[in-house]
Amino acid sequence: MDLRGKVAIITGVSKGIGLATAEALLARGAVVAGWGRTAPESLTHERFQFFECDIRDEVAVQEAFTNTQRELGQEVHVLVNNAGIGNFGPVDGFSSDDWHAMFDTNVHGLFYCTKAALPQMKKQREGHIINVASLAGTAGTANLAGYCATKYAVRGFSDALFKEVRPAGVRVTCVMPGSVETNFNGATPASSPTRTKCNPKTLPPPLCMPWKPRKPS
Repeated sequence: MDLRGKVAIITGVSKGIGLATAEALLARGAVVAGWGRTAPESLTHERFQFFECDIRDEVAVQEAFTNTQRELGQEVHVLVNNAGIGNFGPVDGFSSDDWHAMFDTNVHGLFYCTKAALPQMKKQREGHIINVASLAGTAGTANLAGYCATKYAVRGFSDALFKEVRPAGVRVTCVMPGSVETNFNGATPASSPTRTKCNPKTLPPPLCMPWKPRKPS
């Protein structure tokens, strides 16, 4: 997709992968709507506009989408479902509030955003939805049962959605990065990549990372 002048929505835009993706898409000529609870401090660009939105709230998501269309135009070409949180710990000592917070953000919020953007993409018969999962969605890890469960859900949702909307001209990509130097889970990112973690600014933009779902058995 030629991104020049195309509108892209990115959730969780304030830092980490969301911020790096916004910068990458701006460099390719896109008009970026950044959704999040807080605005990025380091991003100022004539083609970037921030919309405050807590994706756990479906009404807030719909309002953010309406405001995006009003400010940037009716057509929306890209949705990057990046916002996510991780709460870790053993299952028998895990807080139910932390469990629900992860599913409300990583799964329900992703659904709300997709549901808001999809009718317009179908109408224009062009669009690309990118869901940011994780390698935690490919194999279970001790003390990450809840987080893994949300990312497995993102993978399953993406696979099904791919098959559902492809005839309408809408593409779906699911990316599964490993450890990345971000503020995820309250961590303080290092100034340069370590031997075991990537820097979000050096990752290829999600639009350059096609995902090919397995054929149904």
